[in-house]
Amino acid sequence: MRQFDLTTQWQLDAAIDRVWDAIVAVEKWPLWWRFVHAVEELEKGDAEGLGALRRYTWSSKLPYRLSFAMRVTALTRPTYLEGVAVGDLDGSGRWRLVADGGTTRVRYDWTVITTKRWMNALAPLLEPAFRWNHHQVMAEGGRGLARYLGVRVLANHAAPAR
Repeated sequence: MRQFDLTTQWQLDAAIDRVWDAIVAVEKWPLWWRFVHAVEELEKGDAEGLGALRRYTWSSKLPYRLSFAMRVTALTRPTYLEGVAVGDLDGSGRWRLVADGGTTRVRYDWTVITTKRWMNALAPLLEPAFRWNHHQVMAEGGRGLARYLGVRVLANHAAPAR
């Protein structure tokens, strides 16, 4: 298994509450994030969504799909959302939102291991392609979210976590 530590940062010309509401409404991601093919609710969680379990199916720029279940393990409106994933990828993801004037800075940290046999076998050779692919998917997420909200993307980049 190969571990990936990935960080994405977006800055959107929108108030933090609008960005938060779009990010936590994961069932709507397929409307604006072209690589998200399905989000299926498996368990509801509490009134805020803590404990919710959903199955996500993603495609990408490269010709493969990934599916994993993710449980919300921490939630502090409107600044922090964390979940644990199990499936084709196992690990954790953390959304951090910060109001910056009338804009919102979003940081997503994704620490996962690959569980698909073919990915693990080819990871030593294809790791740069897997990272590039992740960054393409996340960059499209930033653009899609901006379109969905009707705002501008002020910054949109992804890089290995340090």
